[in-house]
Amino acid sequence: MQHFLKNLDYATALPLAAQVAYQPGQIASKKLVQNAAVGMTLFAFDKGEEISAHTSTGDAFVLALDGRGQVSISGQTTPLEAGEAIVMPAGQPHSVSAPERFKWLLVVVFPTEMQ
Repeated sequence: MQHFLKNLDYATALPLAAQVAYQPGQIASKKLVQNAAVGMTLFAFDKGEEISAHTSTGDAFVLALDGRGQVSISGQTTPLEAGEAIVMPAGQPHSVSAPERFKWLLVVVFPTEMQ
């Protein structure tokens, strides 16, 4: 049987935020899926870290898991706390920053010929 997710135990309940650890002064990440249709990555930002503004060809779903972060989309900044989510639309400049330590799940859905 082929498995599509990586870096996670199968058939096991997992505390998602615990699957990636904070690293002092860094951004830590754990890739779960990357293919032509979808990307899933867990991130742990230490306080003050950020991914600068960029665009993507896919819609990006951000789910806050721990701490507090900020997402900016086309110049509008929205705070996020654990349990909250936001969609960063394809083609719009966006960035993610951490005024405090911040763990989050990123799911990007890319356009494919089948859509």
